[in-house]
Amino acid sequence: MERKRVLSGVQPTGVLHLGNWLGAIRNWVELQHQHDTFFCVVDLHAITVPHDPALLAHQTRQTAALYLACGIDPQLATVFVQSHVPAHSELCWLLNCITPLNWLERMIQFKEKANKQGSQTSVGLLDYPVLMAADILLYNADLVPVGEDQKQHLELARNIAQQRLNTRFAPHRETILNVPEPLIFPEGARVMSLTDGRNKMSKSDPNDNSRINLLDAPEVVRKKIKRAKTDAATGLTFDDPERPEASNLLALYALLSGGSRAAAAEECGQMGWGQFKGMLSEVVVDALRPIQQRHGELMGDPAVLDRVLSQGRQRAEPVAKASLERVRTALGLVPRNLELS
Repeated sequence: MERKRVLSGVQPTGVLHLGNWLGAIRNWVELQHQHDTFFCVVDLHAITVPHDPALLAHQTRQTAALYLACGIDPQLATVFVQSHVPAHSELCWLLNCITPLNWLERMIQFKEKANKQGSQTSVGLLDYPVLMAADILLYNADLVPVGEDQKQHLELARNIAQQRLNTRFAPHRETILNVPEPLIFPEGARVMSLTDGRNKMSKSDPNDNSRINLLDAPEVVRKKIKRAKTDAATGLTFDDPERPEASNLLALYALLSGGSRAAAAEECGQMGWGQFKGMLSEVVVDALRPIQQRHGELMGDPAVLDRVLSQGRQRAEPVAKASLERVRTALGLVPRNLELS
């Protein structure tokens, strides 16, 4: 039976953190064994806001190296950089021309980021969801792993594919681009901030103490967990909505220690914060150690990483080109492969 195709990616802004790993990449590692997986570093999305070009180049390679260090196998999955496949940009333009402006203006993340940037808000930031739609639709993905904050973007991609492209331009109701379904993982899908258990752990949070980065040194991890927000109660539980920090830190312990939530709740139900934070710190340090070691090896041997990304591009590009040509033909653009007479 043909394997379902999965596509996902992460922006190379900042260092990936525990939320990226536990909520996304760790699940990708499992998916690659049973699915046809495409994982890209979405560097074109990273330039929709002001950025340092030299830092972006470094972080793009760093992010790709972390994919591999976390267990993505380039023999099983296609790992590539978004901008290495020009079809992403071209399909974005074609989809721009059939996507209503008001669909983009109501996107929640655009409103939030535009409020922060003010007059510096770029057209690219408004158009970000269409580029994301192009990323997804180019590879005829069946499933797209998404967190709660990305469901609106996936729904936009689905609407563009079905309502604006397949319905309006497909002859005889053929499918030009596949309409993907969301794939949401229950465990670890939302790792929350260390400074506010009601907000998601984020690379964009200006407070570095709000997250544990995958490349944080052991002493940094211990310091961040020691400073993590807590409450005055003794014992940790998942059940109290008034104690989001307790629930978040206990969930991290359960995920990284390899036990169940029930086992973690029983073990830590009467435990004080000092003892628990010490245990959690060592569990996190132990979990990150092999990732950091492998990442260091990959960054120290650029030829290996370059070879993986080159091979990924070579596998991704034919799939993307085929999808792009179907869209071009459907929209009435003259084929590129005209022979000279």
